[in-house]
Amino acid sequence: QVQFVESGGGLVQPGGSLRLSCAASGITFRGYAMAWYRQVPGKQRELVARIGTSGSTTYADSVKGRFTISRDNAKNTMYLQMNSLKPEDTAVYYCMTWIGNDNFWGQGTQVTVSS
Repeated sequence: QVQFVESGGGLVQPGGSLRLSCAASGITFRGYAMAWYRQVPGKQRELVARIGTSGSTTYADSVKGRFTISRDNAKNTMYLQMNSLKPEDTAVYYCMTWIGNDNFWGQGTQVTVSS
């Protein structure tokens, strides 16, 4: 079955950096676009960044210039490099893909930006 495992979250001070990883299994990873979402309690899950099978990328306006999404198809892994972190980046970050009408999500990793 399709499975994603996120890692790399934690507590970081404002201005700091973190690198999230998403390890995929159960799919031919290189054949699917992937995305990172984040969610704050009481709010809807929001798209952070998306990467296509060719490596094309899109970003939410709030993270442009600070976050970089990438993928390593040989390792079945997607990454999110987060720099210049702000307190408003605090959230649970999820990786996901979609196959037809079905969405597949990881369990999420907590990112907390606080001094």
